[in-house]
Amino acid sequence: MRAVQYDRFGDYDVLRLADVPRPVPQDQQVLVRLAMAGIHPLDNTVRSGKMPPGTVKPFPVTAGSVGVGTVEEPGALGPAAGTRVMISGGRYGIAADGTWADYVVVDPAHLVPVPEAIDDTGAVALSAGAGYLTAWLALTELAGFRPGATVLAPGSGGAVGQGGVEIARRLGASLAITTATSTAKAELARAAGYEVIDLTAESLRDGVARLTGGKGVDIVLDGVAGPITGQALGALARGGTLVSIGYSGGMRAEINVTDLIWKAARVCGFQFGMFTQEQINAGNVKLLDMLARKEIHPLVDRVFPLERAAEAQRHLIEGGPFGRVLLAL
Repeated sequence: MRAVQYDRFGDYDVLRLADVPRPVPQDQQVLVRLAMAGIHPLDNTVRSGKMPPGTVKPFPVTAGSVGVGTVEEPGALGPAAGTRVMISGGRYGIAADGTWADYVVVDPAHLVPVPEAIDDTGAVALSAGAGYLTAWLALTELAGFRPGATVLAPGSGGAVGQGGVEIARRLGASLAITTATSTAKAELARAAGYEVIDLTAESLRDGVARLTGGKGVDIVLDGVAGPITGQALGALARGGTLVSIGYSGGMRAEINVTDLIWKAARVCGFQFGMFTQEQINAGNVKLLDMLARKEIHPLVDRVFPLERAAEAQRHLIEGGPFGRVLLAL
């Protein structure tokens, strides 16, 4: 079978398309034939060698953390053969070989069925970047979201920005805001129905003040970090919460501590390890139901063939996509 692997940490060029034996499921594992896979920012972090020592399986590593496909061999506990499934949780592409391959072996606990009303592209777009699941868990489990709250999810082209806006609205936010780093992206965001602050025209704090009548936002879902974190902290309402999720804009941030003190603000970090597998699966089942009902609309920027996985990953990290980047198998 085909698999995109690397045998050392490095830049995009360490990724290679290899012909490898089809994996054999062990014990109660499930063999899934993949139809599509997603490109996740975490895949780039892993391939670059920026994970803690001992986190990544021995080389070679088959990359890819998310995907959609069909059960080929269900084992003792998996869904029936022929069931369409989405990878839900697990550390594929990190501690185990991942989804940028024709087949993957998974724990049955890491699978959720995909409703017939959803095609493969829609299902994998939902999970690529994990923005929708991140927003769901961050808002419902960490940030104390209540209907009527105001939410800022910076980064209109990214998974957390888009997922954050849509999930906040679905949960009953009175206002859900994102940001754009160019007028062109701001126009795309508005065309998608988002309330967006064009950062080339006004500062984040000024934009939030304008949209909230000077009150600030109750919750920030910060998937960007870098300079945005300090600005977003300053845009919080009194008693607000900033959830630190990702760092596409940089790993270091500068804050004004008075924004913490005078606002009685709260900052918390997000990682999927904070949640049980049951919480992750329940979230994905809920999100798939929303998608089937057309209550959320994950956007796709580009779909690449498997053999162009390195180019696809570069496009996600450096190309400024508006929507998810996917691989067709």
